[in-house]
Amino acid sequence: MTTANKITLTRICMIPFFLYFASQPMLVFDQEAWQNSFQIETFFPTATVVALVLFCVASFTDFLDGYVARKYNQVTDFGKFVDPLADKLLVTSALVLFVGQGAMAGWMVCVIIARELIITSLRVVAANKGRVLAATWTGKVKTCVQIGGIIVIYLYYIAIWALMTGKFGETLDNGTIKMLFYQDFARNDMFFLTIVGWVITLVTIYSGYDYLRKNWDIIKDGAVKEK
Repeated sequence: MTTANKITLTRICMIPFFLYFASQPMLVFDQEAWQNSFQIETFFPTATVVALVLFCVASFTDFLDGYVARKYNQVTDFGKFVDPLADKLLVTSALVLFVGQGAMAGWMVCVIIARELIITSLRVVAANKGRVLAATWTGKVKTCVQIGGIIVIYLYYIAIWALMTGKFGETLDNGTIKMLFYQDFARNDMFFLTIVGWVITLVTIYSGYDYLRKNWDIIKDGAVKEK
């Protein structure tokens, strides 16, 4: 097995560990302490930080395996199939978990996953016709935007923790102030997160449209019944 393929498989092996930490609450509050003494404690978001680190490392291996494959002539059919699969598993895992955590709208993630399935199916049809769909610049931008958007969402929650604990300024040492800050965050955080979600979704949709537009002849030919 080539070095590039080993790097790709390493990325796949990292996904279960990423899923474990990413599935934990991104912000942890001691609500019982608030109810008993009107003092709310905010704990360091260890799981969120670990999930972010794992995601960044796994995303870097996406660049690394491609670089190694091209530089050392290790491009294989196995790599062509598994590399994009690993990318989709990593990104869609994060996005699906965001839905459960309230960080992203469910319909947006459904649209993104639908795009991935449609283009993957198109690639399979093209391969059966002996044609390879080359990666477009919109596809590369889509991948960067998705990865960047996920990183931004994780950093956003870490920044909220830092604000509540005074890492970015005056410490919110009053329990009432902390609770009011938390409540205000809970009401308004969707504005920023919605913008990030819209950017990811729109770029993904346009990328899918671009693939379909440039390869519409494959779909058109496939819709004609062979005699």
